[in-house]
Amino acid sequence: MSDRLPGFSTLAVHAGAQPDPTTGARATPIYQTTSFVFNDADHAASLFGLQAFGNIYTRIGNPTNAVLEERVAALEGGTAALAVASGHAAQVVVLQQLLQPGDEFIAARKLYGGSINQFTHAFKSFGWNVVWADPDDIASFERAVTPRTKAIFIESIANPAGSITDIEAISTVARKAGVPLIVDNTLASPYLIRPIDHGADIVVHSLTKFLGGHGNSLGGIIVDAGTFDWSTGGKYPMLSEPRPEYHGIRLQETFGNFAFAIACRVLGLRDLGPALSPFNAFMILTGIETLPLRMQKHCDNAKAVAEYLAGHPAVASVSYAGLPSDKYNQLARKYAPKGAGAVFTFSLKGGYDAGVSLVSKLQLFSHLANVGDTRSLVIHPASTTHSQLDDAAKINSGAGPDVVRISVGIEDKEDLIADLEQALGT
Repeated sequence: MSDRLPGFSTLAVHAGAQPDPTTGARATPIYQTTSFVFNDADHAASLFGLQAFGNIYTRIGNPTNAVLEERVAALEGGTAALAVASGHAAQVVVLQQLLQPGDEFIAARKLYGGSINQFTHAFKSFGWNVVWADPDDIASFERAVTPRTKAIFIESIANPAGSITDIEAISTVARKAGVPLIVDNTLASPYLIRPIDHGADIVVHSLTKFLGGHGNSLGGIIVDAGTFDWSTGGKYPMLSEPRPEYHGIRLQETFGNFAFAIACRVLGLRDLGPALSPFNAFMILTGIETLPLRMQKHCDNAKAVAEYLAGHPAVASVSYAGLPSDKYNQLARKYAPKGAGAVFTFSLKGGYDAGVSLVSKLQLFSHLANVGDTRSLVIHPASTTHSQLDDAAKINSGAGPDVVRISVGIEDKEDLIADLEQALGT
């Protein structure tokens, strides 16, 4: 090709991949191996000492996974990426590089229920403390900053409500505080929103969702924007101080604008071990090839379904940023002009019981705990994904007792509306 930068759809198919040099295979092979042969003793020593790049052991890196990492980094506009076993694993590995026991990070209240649970309970055993802020009140992030704050965490499109977060405004808070902004971009995918373009320093995904897109493989990924100076103020010793396990290397000094991705690999993935299998990497790569086609159909269908629900007598309200009447519509126009995503919630006039009843009556929508599938999915968060939260926390996160979440698939929209019609009744 010429010097022209490839477009998004081209990157989704080609980024990171070349025909296999040994066999000529066009599809990226599945390198289903635990380990790799060294050329000689010096080669092995240079790999273990971070003096050369290459393959050692699949827990740390694998050629199939490397194609996935390069592709997602290209789609997000980052400098490097690291694939791991799940979205939750990505969050653990990211924060392990940033936080010491007793440190704090600020998180938006509107998050996936599993993340709320992870941040509130599991991370306590590491001595990491979460401080909650309201994404609808940017000043609440400023008020939450203390000398112990080491990061801010938000979702670009919040799960389950589908609300749009003002990434640029919160990035300004993070810059003023001298801490990185971490954005979970799972529900948007880089097709709709590229958080790095709006001030994010780190992007994470559950690859299980829209990037993989077919509900068949778990995975997570961390994308380094290459925008943060990890040496400032000595806040981040994992990156700025000499690493004794690597003969005193300072990762920031040695690896520059992709030092964070390196730290996640050689300090996080190496020791915590949440490796992504090469087979799952292959499946997710295959899904990413059709991401632009799928996401546009997801969004077009979601808007049609939201418009239908907004006019149904059994529905009290619809929370979908793609509707002109929605409070997040202006933010959707700014950050996601191609579509407001395919996951949103609506409230039923019959409350908790009506939500439980609806999910049991739907036939085309699958009742399960996932989003981002080609198939349309439904769940009642208050009785499932957010059931561990108290009532106030459920409401704050957009998962009140009357709320139903749907992930709209790529079926014919008329069939989806017909299924909702028979389940809701009149």
